[in-house]
Amino acid sequence: MRIAVLSDTHIPINADDLPEKVYEGIKDVDMILHAGDLVELDVLDRLSKFAPVRAVCGNMDSDKAYLKLPKKDIIKIGPVSLGLIHGWGPPLDLPEMVSREFRGVDAIIFGHSHHPLSEIKDGVLFFNPGSPTDKVFAPYNSYGIFEIEGKKITPMVIRI
Repeated sequence: MRIAVLSDTHIPINADDLPEKVYEGIKDVDMILHAGDLVELDVLDRLSKFAPVRAVCGNMDSDKAYLKLPKKDIIKIGPVSLGLIHGWGPPLDLPEMVSREFRGVDAIIFGHSHHPLSEIKDGVLFFNPGSPTDKVFAPYNSYGIFEIEGKKITPMVIRI
């Protein structure tokens, strides 16, 4: 299974739409996960033209998005469990903070810092896809792809 992983799209604040490279990169995915700060819900409509979308709210989301989306979610894909959350607070403490929200997951997907991260700690993959529209705290714009085969997760940060 191929999954696109997005966060911190900040549409329409940082951009009117996602970069075309994101749309090109997600055209063959089976699912899309968004880790919050989409800002307006219509970005989910755009993404859902490519694959089913699961999303959580972030601290910059509109009231409408905040009321519609959960703060965290667990996505089961066969034997794999993915925790999805936005995050909060200082960027350095994000992996530690989001880890307190989930037990027994194989990966935790989060955003908030706009800085891409892919690391395994205590057997759990911590993955932040970065932001495709904002480089305020990051060296480049990015999004993520997960390849899941059985229990194996292959995470990729895609630079735009």
